[in-house]
Amino acid sequence: MTKLLLFFFLTAFSFPQNTTAPLYYKTDKNLDEQVNNIIKELKLDEDFDVGEDGIEQISFAVIDLNGNEPVISGFNYSNFIYPASVYKIYVAAEALHQVSEGKYKLNDEYIVSAPNAVDKTKEISFDPRPLLNESDTVTINYLLDLMITRSDNSAANCLIDIAGRTQINKMIEEHNWQGSEVTRKFLSRKFEDPDYVTIRGTETSALHTADFLYKIEKKELINPWVSMQMKVLLGRQLDKSKLAQGLPLNAMYYNKTGWWSYWTNDVGIVDDGETKYIISCFTPIPEKEALPIMKELSAKVYALMKWRSRN
Repeated sequence: MTKLLLFFFLTAFSFPQNTTAPLYYKTDKNLDEQVNNIIKELKLDEDFDVGEDGIEQISFAVIDLNGNEPVISGFNYSNFIYPASVYKIYVAAEALHQVSEGKYKLNDEYIVSAPNAVDKTKEISFDPRPLLNESDTVTINYLLDLMITRSDNSAANCLIDIAGRTQINKMIEEHNWQGSEVTRKFLSRKFEDPDYVTIRGTETSALHTADFLYKIEKKELINPWVSMQMKVLLGRQLDKSKLAQGLPLNAMYYNKTGWWSYWTNDVGIVDDGETKYIISCFTPIPEKEALPIMKELSAKVYALMKWRSRN
């Protein structure tokens, strides 16, 4: 590749980052102080060593939905970080968008092809659905459910092909989530499509994912049908090992998790009928170490939001 072509390739796939919270969110100094105190108590305000990727910090956001207007707070919520499987929410949203426009139907059949069938073990061991294999015929609806509820990577690869990265990223730009573009499939670079072999890895921020969930709650994620379909999928999430552990049994949690290597993440909408809020947490901490921290973080944030809903 000539230097000119290399320059064009790199600049064509460089993405600006939107780090500004939308103006429809209000802020509250007391909430900021309380959230920051929780983060400091759990020592999540530190720098974390993520091996060859250097030093990383958490990306954390909370949106209080208990008042007339949404109130946003957090810690480094504009920090872009590796999302692991959380970015499957963007893939699902665009796939549902295209279904809502009539390009596809939920019951349309799709044949799984190589190299998309990558999973060798189930992310959720107790889920009875078999692993996807090359030449399996499944529906788009099945792929969506498998990708979100079991975080199936093979299903995600298929849906990235179905929705198309160009269209997914157009949707992301239209919602002002620049910097959160879906750049990679869940497979080795040597199996990537030619245009994506050397592209940067996918990143996102707590701000963007929290805003994504807020649009679901407001039925403004593309359109009401897409918003409600997304919420149903998130409500059937099978991974309850992270922030869900810190919530009471009466709280409904619509969420998507993700983990890989140094990163453990969870984003969702909490609703117990009285208290409602959004929480978005990305940590540069291996899962085994992160799980007890996330449980305690979730419990503390829930207690804070419960207090705010009653005062």
